Amino acid sequence: MTPQYYNRELSWLRFNARVLQEANDPSVPLIERLRFLGIFSNNLDEFFKVRYATIQRIYRAGKNATKSLGGISAGDLLNEINKMVIEDQTLSFQILNELEEELRKENIIILDETEVLKEHEPYIRNYFNEKISPALGVIMINKDADLPPLRDGMGYLAVRMEFENSEPKLALIEKPRHLNRFVTLPDINDGKQYVMLIDDLIRHRMHYLFSIFDYTSIEAHMIKVTLDAELDIDLDLKKSLLEKIRDSVYDRKDGDPVRFVYDRTIHEDTINLIMSKLDIDDTDSIIPSGRYHNRRDYLKFPSLGRTDLLYEKQTPLPIKNVDIKGSLLKKIAHKDILQYAPYHTFANTTKFLREAALDPQVEEIKITIYRLAEVSQIAGSLINAARNNKRVTVSIELQARFDEQANINYAELMQEEGIAMIFGVPGLKVHCKACVVTRREGKKLARYGFISTGNFNESTAGIYTDYTLFTCNKKILKEVEKVFQFFEVNYKQHNYKHLMVSPHNLRAGITQAVNREIAFAKAGKKAHIRLKLNSFSDFQMIDLFYKASNAGVKIELIVRGICCLVPGVKGMSENITAISVVDRYLEHPRVYYFHNDGDTKLYISSADFMPRNLDSRVEIACPIYDKDIKNEILETMDICWNDNVKARVIDQDQSNAYVQNKKEAVRSQYATYEYYKNQLD
Repeated sequence: MTPQYYNRELSWLRFNARVLQEANDPSVPLIERLRFLGIFSNNLDEFFKVRYATIQRIYRAGKNATKSLGGISAGDLLNEINKMVIEDQTLSFQILNELEEELRKENIIILDETEVLKEHEPYIRNYFNEKISPALGVIMINKDADLPPLRDGMGYLAVRMEFENSEPKLALIEKPRHLNRFVTLPDINDGKQYVMLIDDLIRHRMHYLFSIFDYTSIEAHMIKVTLDAELDIDLDLKKSLLEKIRDSVYDRKDGDPVRFVYDRTIHEDTINLIMSKLDIDDTDSIIPSGRYHNRRDYLKFPSLGRTDLLYEKQTPLPIKNVDIKGSLLKKIAHKDILQYAPYHTFANTTKFLREAALDPQVEEIKITIYRLAEVSQIAGSLINAARNNKRVTVSIELQARFDEQANINYAELMQEEGIAMIFGVPGLKVHCKACVVTRREGKKLARYGFISTGNFNESTAGIYTDYTLFTCNKKILKEVEKVFQFFEVNYKQHNYKHLMVSPHNLRAGITQAVNREIAFAKAGKKAHIRLKLNSFSDFQMIDLFYKASNAGVKIELIVRGICCLVPGVKGMSENITAISVVDRYLEHPRVYYFHNDGDTKLYISSADFMPRNLDSRVEIACPIYDKDIKNEILETMDICWNDNVKARVIDQDQSNAYVQNKKEAVRSQYATYEYYKNQLD
């Protein structure tokens, strides 16, 4: 019998398997395939820190929780996760071995410690002495003493030394965190390029590290521990939220282990001793693996000047009729503008804020921030605005997972510059992406602003696809102001006629729109819904879509990641079709389309269809009123829906089969770039 829901965690693992498919796809450039392996590994690390840790806590608390987990018990789910992860990890190591062979064919050689050429010996020795040795952490393991806490996600070399007349000695080597894991070795004029992992470079020089011991043999195998990343927020009322989050981030290093990965060739006594000292038990994910862990480091595999082994560069395009010179605010006053990064340059966002910071007539800037770039022009422009006597208000989310410390640092910097900081709403994360600027024009005040589906982050804007609407629409921006008023006075409720805002009216607004489509279908009229989301896991919303399907509403879903809805089941979801697109860019927009009997309703949003987005975060869904922009979004949505190169079918088994049809090949991300390029001709 087909289940009503697909489990969220297992669906996420199927998404990560799609990432692994990219690493296994020979049509993807070779070095990019290595980097997809890095993405796969990094994703898995975050999954264990957050989702596996949550299920583990449910299990240890003795809760069954089968309903909230989609019909599976916590214990069975932990077992199923481990089974799937081991299968995917095994495949990932096979892929890595194949990729290394492909690299050899391209005269790129990854050396281990047994393959070092004599020509490279002086360089390796100097590199070790000057770069690695000063930063190495070496911990001798004493059977009778506690092991110091290991760093979350760090790869350690577990060293075992054997002696003729005494017990073996064990040690852990912590690799330097600040160095790229891949060391490019000097050219020796043989037509080849040589690369060595720091792990193997350390193995090569272990005799130097442990020269004080008269061992008969020495070996080193990698281990890695993943810790629970849940923040334990201090309830001390005397502390500010900023202090509480800072302290919690610091304490995260002492989190409980949730996953232990080790080289399967390690000595049994070594692994047993380390596991006992780390208090690893059978509820933790214990994964025998290969020689190298932390394959997220392959994200930084050197390009080696081999552009032929990388994606062909796509230069971000200007927006049609929007010159990077001159006033952007004047352009927006004339007409709404849509930016679709990375096809369009993200420079429009930074230009908007730079102009607002310098324009003498701008009086106030309000903006929400979720994740900033490490070096942020956004933050720089806001600071400049404050220095130019603008009133600047920033709502920054201190609990943006894994970016807490970066956001704390920027929050403190902006506070020092006199910027009014809002640290979220009690019980709610602020996840919406919005900005409103107030400008004096004669005797009147005018508003300009933008609403986006993605973060205001220059770094991720080059790899995440996101829509940003620049507008001076009074009705929309007046309601964005209401959202900022809610930040400041949380108990005051606001009515929204245009925006859908969670936790106030987003769930109700979507429900109303779906019910309208159901009514049209029952009346024999055309009824059609198309959504583009990162995740769809809200059971209440899934049930509503099943109801719509049974009423005859045609539903098309583009869901990059988690999809707990089970499409294509007769009598339950037979009118629902779902796909997932995974390619060189990360599909990130949220778009809601409702046919509405020909009076199309279209929204861009920061919100997925997940309980947290609909009920426990501040999110905005913004209507698109400009007809040209509405058509543009619908046309780019069509391109994505028609992808038959990088789209996978989301079916009952989430088998990740590629979409196959006899139509002309459409690789949507490339076709979208051409769509915008053709607009400029």
